[in-house]
Order: sequence, then structure tokens, then C-alpha cells
Amino acid sequence: MPGMEQLVDVSAVEVIGDYRLRLAFQDGTVGDVDFSGREWRGVFEPLRDPSYFARVELDPEAGTIAWPDGLDMAPEPLYAEARRHPVRTARAAN
Repeated sequence: MPGMEQLVDVSAVEVIGDYRLRLAFQDGTVGDVDFSGREWRGVFEPLRDPSYFARVELDPEAGTIAWPDGLDMAPEPLYAEARRHPVRTARAAN
């Protein structure tokens, strides 16, 4: 369905620890995603370096997170994981 993708677009990213990100989405969902158990292979191999991983940025055009070399992740699995570990924010409490 057109427009469905908009709901899972990442709207903010914050590094909260080694391989841990707090992600906010267009629909107001905020959650933590822990990547510490991942084995980074193939194109994702550079993410093995925690200092490189921490260089993550928001790519507003793609609606997801990305790294300086153009590496990015699909927002849908990030959204699913963030919903499993929700964070209550002051904004969400109002």
C-alpha cells in the first residue's frame, strides 16, 4: 500500500551505547535497538568497529539510518525491533 512505508520511516537516531541505538519513527514510536549480538558480515563488516558503528546518521530521504559510506538498513525490521523495546518519552507521555 502506498503511504504505508511512511509510517515506519526513521525520524531520529541516537547512539545510547556500544551497538545500541534509540530510534524514533514517523508514527511516534520510540524504541531501543541492540545490535551487540550481531555478526557483521559482507557489506556490513565495517560495523564490527564500534567507533564506526557510532557514526550512524539519519538519512531523511531514505527514511532510515545510514553510515558515511552509504551503508544503510531497511527501516521495517528496525521498526519491528524498536516496538519490542519501547521507550517512553516526555513527548509521548503528554
